[in-house]
Amino acid sequence: MSFKCGIIGLPNVGKSTLFNTLTKGNSVVANFPFCTIKPNIGIVSVPDTRIDELSKIINPKKIIRACIEFVDIAGLVKGASKGEGLGNQFLNTIRESDTIAHVVRCFKDRNITHIYNQINPEKDVSIINNELILSDFETCNKAIFQLKKNIKINNQDKEKILITLKKCMDCLNNFKMIKNIFLDDNEKKLISHFRFLTLKPTMYIANIDDSQESLIFLNSLKEIAKKENSKVIPISALLELDLSKMDNLDQKEFMKEFNIKQLGLNNIIIQGYQLLNLITFFTAGKKEIHAWSIPNGSTSLQAADKIHSDFKKGFIRSQIIKFSDFLKYKNEVKIRELGKFKTEGKDYLVQDGDIIHFLFNV
Repeated sequence: MSFKCGIIGLPNVGKSTLFNTLTKGNSVVANFPFCTIKPNIGIVSVPDTRIDELSKIINPKKIIRACIEFVDIAGLVKGASKGEGLGNQFLNTIRESDTIAHVVRCFKDRNITHIYNQINPEKDVSIINNELILSDFETCNKAIFQLKKNIKINNQDKEKILITLKKCMDCLNNFKMIKNIFLDDNEKKLISHFRFLTLKPTMYIANIDDSQESLIFLNSLKEIAKKENSKVIPISALLELDLSKMDNLDQKEFMKEFNIKQLGLNNIIIQGYQLLNLITFFTAGKKEIHAWSIPNGSTSLQAADKIHSDFKKGFIRSQIIKFSDFLKYKNEVKIRELGKFKTEGKDYLVQDGDIIHFLFNV
């Protein structure tokens, strides 16, 4: 199972430039709407210093980092929910994503056209979010109709789904996103197969430059995000694309000279990981150190299945070393002697940073 983050926004806001930066790839970047007709897909490694620290101790032959899949989706326009600008195709691609990175243009440039001829983050965000709401309205309306049509007497499961959908419909009727109302974990699970767009966790990516106007646009976007309890990550997509093409030494020197503390790109990857509510566990040995992504709250059995179905099928037990203990003692024998080497069953809840060895028999 891969975890997907869909990159969305109006045309010409910097989505493909951001995608190229994230993946150091070669998706097409051009100054006209719908340049990206088919979505570009890139697998991106998650920055994690822990795997580097483990590597210094173990010195493995191979390192495999945790990853997220980023999908560069073509620019949406007003009317997308009715099929404008191939809208239905693009909305379906967003629906398949687990989380959303919404790129908003926060800079002026005469050489880069704006589809509505005005730089206005509030308006731009509203256009996109309204299309997501309208799309969800149609999905929710159809689902309610079908449930009412097919529901049988005393079918409690379908009744619960119907009640939850009506709750969502009341929200959408008021042009609000579903994530703005309270749904408990059970309600979210009941409607998860509908993959509502406005229920997906979202971060805003502010594509900025170094002008004072850009700062004003950024602050405007932050006010919007604050109301939604979302995060804003400022990034100069073109600058970071140039940085991504430099070798490590040149990149460090450039960042030092211009007082760039860290790459905004890394913040996007890490925030995407957090929005997906993922944690990392490690398998470690001389052959390789491998970082594995799993949803927070996963059990040993589910973690074993992430590696291979045989691990789950023949699961016996898991042996756990805490990352902090391994870093401190640097020796498995010592960790065992100190009683910090734990043996757990299939129901153990994996913790972020656990180093796990699975015992299985098939």
